[in-house]
Amino acid sequence: MSILNLQFKGDHHLNLNTIAHELLKTYGWNDHWENAASQLSEKYRQLTPARVMAQHSHSYQIMTPDGEQTAVVSGKYEFQAQLRSDFPAVGDWVMTEPMPGEQRSIIHAMVPRRSAMIRRAAGGVMDDQVVGANMDYLFITSALNEDFNVRRIERYMITAWESGATPVILLTKADLCDEPVVYKNEVEAVAPGVPVHFVSALRDQGKEQLAPYMRPGATIAVTGSSGVGKSTLLNWLAGEEKQHTSGIRESDARGRHTTTHRELFLLPGGALVLDTPGMRELQLWDAQDGWEQAFSDIEELAAQCRYRDCKHNGTEPGCAVTAAIAEGTLDARRFSNYKKTERELAHLARKERATAKKHSKQAGGKSAGGKPAVAKARKSSRDYAEELD
Repeated sequence: MSILNLQFKGDHHLNLNTIAHELLKTYGWNDHWENAASQLSEKYRQLTPARVMAQHSHSYQIMTPDGEQTAVVSGKYEFQAQLRSDFPAVGDWVMTEPMPGEQRSIIHAMVPRRSAMIRRAAGGVMDDQVVGANMDYLFITSALNEDFNVRRIERYMITAWESGATPVILLTKADLCDEPVVYKNEVEAVAPGVPVHFVSALRDQGKEQLAPYMRPGATIAVTGSSGVGKSTLLNWLAGEEKQHTSGIRESDARGRHTTTHRELFLLPGGALVLDTPGMRELQLWDAQDGWEQAFSDIEELAAQCRYRDCKHNGTEPGCAVTAAIAEGTLDARRFSNYKKTERELAHLARKERATAKKHSKQAGGKSAGGKPAVAKARKSSRDYAEELD
C-alpha cells in the first residue's frame, strides 16, 4: 500500500489522495522515497510524509500534502538525536503528525537520506553540520574576480564527492573576466571529469548549459563563498527575485552575507534549488572517500610509486608523484593541498576517536537506551582551520 494511501482511506477521498500525491511529487517525492518510507517501522508509516523547505533556529517550514506548514521535532526525537546531523535539514523527507485545526506539524522521524553535504560545524564544537540533504546535483560556484581561488574549489570538491550528489562547477560573473577559458582550464585540471560551465546573470549567459540539470523534481544545492552570486543565480534561474542580493566589497571582491538561512525553492520549470548562506571557510568532516575521489589523479600516481609506503617527500627513489611534479604534469600547489587536507582529516579522526573514548568512559561505555555514548557538543581547537593561499 502506498504511504500516501495510508493518509486518505476510503473511496470518498481518492481524488484528494491523487492531488496530495501530485503535490509531493512536485517537490521531489518519487518511487525511491516511497520505498524508503515503507521500510520505516509501522508507527512511522502511519504518519504523513513532508519535505523540509526551510530551516530556522528552532523550527522548520515543511511541504505537506495539505500545503506548507511550520514544524518542530518531537521531544522524543530531540532526546534521541546525538549529533546535529541527526536532526532534519533542508531537503530532508520527514514523517509528520499534523496538528488538528492548525497549520503546523510534529516531526517524528526522518526518511534515510540519499545524499547530504556535510561540513564540520563552525566554532570550537566538534560536531557536524548538514548544509543540504537529498540533492541530485551540487552546484559549486566560484566568481571570476579577485576572489577566485582554485585551492578553495579543491576543498569543495572533497565535500561534494563525499555528499553522494553529482558535482557541477559554475564559474559565475563571467562578464567580469576577459579570458574565462584560462580559469576554466585551471579548474578542469583540479576537477577531472566534472562539468564546468560559465554563467553570467548580467548578460543572461550560460542558462542553456544548465538545462539538463533543471529537470522537474530534481534537487540542486548551490554552495560557495559569500559574494560569488548564489542568490543572483537563483533569481536568474527562477526569472524573478526569490532572494535579496547585495554587492561585494570593492577592496577585495569579497561578498557580504545576504542569505541568512537555507531554503528550498521550486522553480517555474519544476526543478528545486537549495540556496545556502555563503561560507567564509569550509571545514572538512569525515570525508576520506571524498578526499580520495577529489585527488584521484594523485592517488593514481601514488599507486605507481616503487614503495607502497612512499611519503612523496622528494627523497625516496621511484616516487611517481615527485617525478610528475618535476615533469610539470602535477602542480606542486595541488600536491601541497593534497597533503594539507590529508593531515586535516587525520587530525579530525584522531580528535573524534579521543572524544568518543573520553565520553564513553564518562558514561560507562553506554548512553541512555544502551547505545554507545556519543558526545553532543564536543570541543576542540581549529588547528587546521582553512587557509586559502
